[in-house]
Amino acid sequence: MSQENNSVTKHKISCIVPAYNEEPYISSTLSALRSLPEIDEIIVVDDGSHDQTSRLAGIWADHVMIHPVNRGKGSSLLTGVQAATGNIYLFIDGDLGLSARNAAGLLPPLLSDEADMTVAVLPPARTKGGIGLVKKMASAGIKQLTGFSPRAPLSGQRGLTSKAVEAILSWDAGYGIEVGMTIDILRAGYRLCELEIPFQHRETGRNLRGFYHRGKQFVSVGHILQGKWKRYGGKVISE
Repeated sequence: MSQENNSVTKHKISCIVPAYNEEPYISSTLSALRSLPEIDEIIVVDDGSHDQTSRLAGIWADHVMIHPVNRGKGSSLLTGVQAATGNIYLFIDGDLGLSARNAAGLLPPLLSDEADMTVAVLPPARTKGGIGLVKKMASAGIKQLTGFSPRAPLSGQRGLTSKAVEAILSWDAGYGIEVGMTIDILRAGYRLCELEIPFQHRETGRNLRGFYHRGKQFVSVGHILQGKWKRYGGKVISE
């Protein structure tokens, strides 16, 4: 991770894309990101994929990091952060396709020092998925531990300053990484800004695959909330 200059900071934007079996989407996602002049480097972390994700990513990305086995999203983000040379980080999912060209919308509050982390609020899902149980649990947990009521507690599309990244205490959090980083960053006194940005990603419907994904997400989010509750003693820092 780079150190920020104490005087006038020259920003360098590192975009980190965690990916697991994203062969159908990774090329369009990365081509969209590559079209953005604001982004200085693109780092893809292939988290033990069994398809052509890493090969296709190599066409577009500056660096492709490969985990030999699946370690989870949080570990993938950490691998990307450790390889990055920027002082502003974009965390972008690999399944956004061409809508990834909207990623620059996460940057203005960070560059103007109005926020330390920005979070994308996506448009409503086009197909019916779950009943919102995981989102409600995540929102309630964040509210209880920070006093902040998030609109998009699970959104993976985020921008962070190096200070915010340093505040993240738990990277080995699987699908709970977004909830965990939100709590850590707010507890550290940093500022969060949610922005409506028209990203579109692969949606999980009301089928076996969708319920399996949401089940894993529920377990991960529940686990990270339990850990944060123990760490912080259940004490809210602000109302």
